[in-house]
Amino acid sequence: MSNSDNDLRPEEFAQAAAEAIQDAQARDFRDAARVLAAAGLCGVCAQEDAGGLALGIAFALPIAAEAGKLRLHWPLLENLLVAKALGDSPLAAKLASGERVATWALQGSLQDGLAGQARGARDCDWVLVADGQGGGTLLDLRSIEIQEDEALDPEHPQSWLALDGAKVLATLDAATFAALQRDSHILIAGFVNGAAESALATTAGYMATRVQFGRPLSAKQAVRHLLARMRLQQEAASAGIQRVLDTDEDGRVRATRPVLANALASAAFVLEKSIHLHGGMGFTWEVPLHYALREVRKFDAAFGAGALASQVGRDFIQSV
Repeated sequence: MSNSDNDLRPEEFAQAAAEAIQDAQARDFRDAARVLAAAGLCGVCAQEDAGGLALGIAFALPIAAEAGKLRLHWPLLENLLVAKALGDSPLAAKLASGERVATWALQGSLQDGLAGQARGARDCDWVLVADGQGGGTLLDLRSIEIQEDEALDPEHPQSWLALDGAKVLATLDAATFAALQRDSHILIAGFVNGAAESALATTAGYMATRVQFGRPLSAKQAVRHLLARMRLQQEAASAGIQRVLDTDEDGRVRATRPVLANALASAAFVLEKSIHLHGGMGFTWEVPLHYALREVRKFDAAFGAGALASQVGRDFIQSV
């Protein structure tokens, strides 16, 4: 399936994705898999022979953004990326159909015998880890010892995996795994930027309706300046994400690390300021902005808690 053949536009996927995600959030993990798969979200990038739509990563980006806006904890990004990487394998078909669910350990490798930062590993069937030699390996989670780390999120903890004796289901060569990593940077950036956009909309609405001394809070110049800065950060990150989908002026693929680093930093700033402007309400069940901030911080930790931005800076200095 191609964009030119079917006149599909990536932005059209956002509304359908939002409806499916909202439905999935009211269900348990396995029912959510069936709902998301039935909506085509799990296999949007998978090959048609595997039951997918065979669309490019640009069509998965609005889905990732909606998942961020709605604070979806189910590992949708990881599942659709692994399904894409597996090609026409029967394993890919199982992921696209929702029969199986895969996650991705963003730290560690099979060679190290330890991997971490795998979202939803406790409930998933398979996990993708780096093999330590440039490629990737899909492992059966039933053969892996899982230890949960509740430091950043006690309700949806990060997972550490002991890989000794893990059962290998499939392997990815270095080129496929590198392409998958690039796609993951784009979707994670879209996810956290979506979380920031949702928080900003919530905060702007609250500031416009919360009245003190006869005037809404949004009438205060200091509040307006802060909201404008938050919008600038979020819009700049969004523009960078869209830009990285296209090649540069010389027809070369653009680097995704700077985009991801900026999206993580911008999302954290917007979410922290949103919580601040809400006062104590930002940490309540009614205004759960802290849930989105936890997800951003977990992704940031997966890439080294600021180490990604430092590496981007070093790469730039070395390039000039």
